[in-house]
Amino acid sequence: MTDTATREFTTVGVIGLGTMGAGIAEVFARNGHAVIGVEVSDAAVQRGREHLEHSTGRAVKREKMTQEQADELLGRITLTTAMEDLADADLVVEAVVESLEVKKSIFRRLDDIVRPDAVLATNTSSLSVTEISTANARPGRVVGVHFFNPAPVQNLVEIIRTVVTEPDVLADVQSLLVDLGKNPVVCGDKAGFIANTLLFGYLNHAVAMYEGKYASREDIDAAMRFGCGYPMGPLALLDLIGLDTAYEILDTMYKQGRDRLHAPAPILKQYVTAGLLGRKSGRGFYTYEAPDSPVVVADAHTPSADDKPQLHHDIRLVGVVGTGTMACGIVEVFAKAGYDVLFTGRGQDKVDGVVAAITRNFDKQIQRGRATEEQKAEVLGRVRGTTSLDDLADVDLVVEAIAEDLAIKTTLFENLDEICKPGAILATTTSSLPIIAMAKVTKRPQDVIGMHFFNPAAIMKLVEVVSTVATDEAVTETVLALCEKVGKVAVRCGDRSGFIVNALLFPYLNDAVKMLEAHYATADDIDTAMKQGCALPMGPFELLDVVGNDVSLAIQRELYLEFREPGFAPAPLLEHLVTAGYLGRKTGRGFRDYSAR
Repeated sequence: MTDTATREFTTVGVIGLGTMGAGIAEVFARNGHAVIGVEVSDAAVQRGREHLEHSTGRAVKREKMTQEQADELLGRITLTTAMEDLADADLVVEAVVESLEVKKSIFRRLDDIVRPDAVLATNTSSLSVTEISTANARPGRVVGVHFFNPAPVQNLVEIIRTVVTEPDVLADVQSLLVDLGKNPVVCGDKAGFIANTLLFGYLNHAVAMYEGKYASREDIDAAMRFGCGYPMGPLALLDLIGLDTAYEILDTMYKQGRDRLHAPAPILKQYVTAGLLGRKSGRGFYTYEAPDSPVVVADAHTPSADDKPQLHHDIRLVGVVGTGTMACGIVEVFAKAGYDVLFTGRGQDKVDGVVAAITRNFDKQIQRGRATEEQKAEVLGRVRGTTSLDDLADVDLVVEAIAEDLAIKTTLFENLDEICKPGAILATTTSSLPIIAMAKVTKRPQDVIGMHFFNPAAIMKLVEVVSTVATDEAVTETVLALCEKVGKVAVRCGDRSGFIVNALLFPYLNDAVKMLEAHYATADDIDTAMKQGCALPMGPFELLDVVGNDVSLAIQRELYLEFREPGFAPAPLLEHLVTAGYLGRKTGRGFRDYSAR
């Protein structure tokens, strides 16, 4: 960016005053710019005026601005149906319908209206900015400025540079957006830009998962909310965006990039054709109280209260194999819920370490006033450690939480099969290995199931309950009911690589690495786009460095081997970082360098 902007953007034109256009006009007016808003008809101008009055009125009601400030803001906006009124505009932002021909016709007309040094911008979210710019005699002054909805609230703006965008135009627009209090990120002209490219690949994958009946809509959405801390599940988010909008964005991205992962899932087109567009039509993946209502109501796919999972096995004594972080958390979860827990470790020092870790957790909670000494004593009284697997003979459920190594786990299950009493449930916390491989070495595959807790187990709400083709339904129901009893949110799914969360999360992270690898945008800009544009708790590179690039690569390889999907092949950059030993925060360097921090 240049040190000082060479242009003064005093007067700004906004073409199109729908929700987005009106929001953009409000952003500029709020920051002291004179705004000329253009619409196609007097009726459309009136709708635009109502959008602005409603938005500023809401801000006054919430005490975000005074009535005087709102009046002053609205006084800076002139509304018109004549595009010729934009003659003195320093910047014109187009925010009309997502139609290439309509947008090109506007940029063609602007040639004869605005000054040669005026900057022209399109707010398209998926169309080619380069193609739009070719309609203008000076394509070098054309840039994409993709605001996010609602524009007055969302701080992210994607600036899209074409191969002919003049550097000073890019720098001046970037500087202007910073002055508006926005966080601009710069990227190249590719369908979907940063946020939509990464977001819609993930959303499309979730639709395919639902379409394949791998998991229910409720479980897919709950998994991403409670497993990743996302504000909304993918299917609920699609309903909010609009399934027709989602289909158009995916279709455009697929036609341009030919990435099969962006080919819209067939069920999306069926929903759109049937008029099931999401919230705006009152029905999409979910059914709503009324069109445009956020209130979900029960429909034929809603789980019945009568079908609520029941405990078919009497669970009194729980066994846990392992003494690592995950095992400690699982011991604590069951003991806090009132269960007697017997855990095993390879040595007395490891066994003592688990008790010490639970004690330390309680002491921290007591210091914060969230627990008492009595509760600590009660929980520790339910916990007993041993160094002998044979002591697990009387447990009703055993949960293994040892190394993520199939050979070690299968040996353990052979032992548990011989040790544990008939009818005991054998559970594994694996996050990526095939559970059926552990079940088949036992004489009771019907009693083997996956209980994938998330780290830290004592805090994270989600447990993925994973049934194999051999798991008895009564065992699945028992584990689902047990999870609820210990205060967890259980989602059920089948035994395939990644289950729900990792199967949706890691291809998205891999796509982000590919985007960085292609020099499409910087790691900082990609992280900013996903946190601010999609309200995710962490950007993809922040998350990769926390998870560990070696762990991420191992999971991505498992997904690729399982699904044989070319798009799931690990990004070479991820492999190179792991080879170099840049594993993330744990080694002091990953996608970012932490050694100097």
